[in-house]
Amino acid sequence: MSRISGRFARVEPRRRVRRLVLGLLSDLPRKNCWTLAEHAGDASPDGMQHLLHRAKWDADAVRDDLRSYVVEHLRDDAAVLVVDETGDLKKGTATVGVQRQYTGTAGRIENAQVAVYLVYSAAHGHAAVDRALYVPRSWTDDPDRCRTAGIPDDLSFATKPQLATKMIQRALDAGTPTRWVAGDEVYGDNPHLRSALEARPIGYVLAVSSTHQVTTPAGNFQARALVPRIPRRAWQRLSAGAGAKGERYYDWAQLDITRPEGRPGHWWLLIRRNRRSGELAFYRCFSPRPVPLSELVRVAGRRWTVEETFQAGKGLAGLDEHQVRRWTSWHRWVTLATLAHAFLAVTAATERHDRPAPDGLIPLSSNEIQHLFAALISPVHDLAHRLRWSHWRRRHQARARQCHYRRQAALQP
Repeated sequence: MSRISGRFARVEPRRRVRRLVLGLLSDLPRKNCWTLAEHAGDASPDGMQHLLHRAKWDADAVRDDLRSYVVEHLRDDAAVLVVDETGDLKKGTATVGVQRQYTGTAGRIENAQVAVYLVYSAAHGHAAVDRALYVPRSWTDDPDRCRTAGIPDDLSFATKPQLATKMIQRALDAGTPTRWVAGDEVYGDNPHLRSALEARPIGYVLAVSSTHQVTTPAGNFQARALVPRIPRRAWQRLSAGAGAKGERYYDWAQLDITRPEGRPGHWWLLIRRNRRSGELAFYRCFSPRPVPLSELVRVAGRRWTVEETFQAGKGLAGLDEHQVRRWTSWHRWVTLATLAHAFLAVTAATERHDRPAPDGLIPLSSNEIQHLFAALISPVHDLAHRLRWSHWRRRHQARARQCHYRRQAALQP
């Protein structure tokens, strides 16, 4: 916490943010302003809500501190910046950015809030280092709605690849040591993102759709149309990295793509084939220098660390459990939740490096670190504190119910 303490000019928010982050690292079954305030020993959630909404501090400055913390401890010159989005299911329409839209969390179109994240994936560990809320056109085309949710007046609509481009450029401008960028089809099929990376220049292995058009020395083809042209000897069995059940072996093939005129570098189409089902996946790749197939496979395999980051961030640090509606509050909550998860990821990586697990034990994971840390920081509150909070919740819920009934009655003819 000493790394970010200078971002808070007053001692009160400095102390409160510490208690909030400790609450995010606790084993509370649900993490929001109510539960975190009770865990911290506060008499009500007012202080936590003030920290997220009205207190004066810059969430973007804390994000920069978070990135430097992750890089300092997980530094890897061959690291991969992985970009992906995740959605949080929401009710109603007042929460910033919410609309009916596709989210992979549900696997279908739902009322949801979607955000794009940037993960620093290194050899020793991985953690999110940036975030951007996706604000749909239904919001940006409605200035009054945006103003009510606290969205800045100068914010214009940006696609998910555009948000990803800004985050990647921000990380590179800050000197983040990395060699590659990885992402799924949403980002790989976008030519503007690819061009921005080539201009830096930084390598990428981006998934593309099977109908993605590529130009080879033999002509212009859809990616899937090239598979029958690949000779059997061109396929190589390689691991995309270790998974929960061992190495993830696939068959891989690499095809040259025609270099855009006047641009230095090397372009390939990478094809992955499942050895059992025959299912195919396609990746468009670029590197300023020649690299072997095994390196492209390594980067493609690193893309899955973003899913592990989402799972741990939500399951351990309450990334998706916020109950905030406004622009500023969302950015503050998500920044502090990613900070809490980064602490777990860095601690686990440090333990694995400095204290290798003895025979018969797996290395300490983020889950186990959180479990042990929660036992150390768990406060002991007396019965009176618990009863006061029970009384506060019941009184608040009674007022809320009364307001709902009055509103409903007023709408009746």
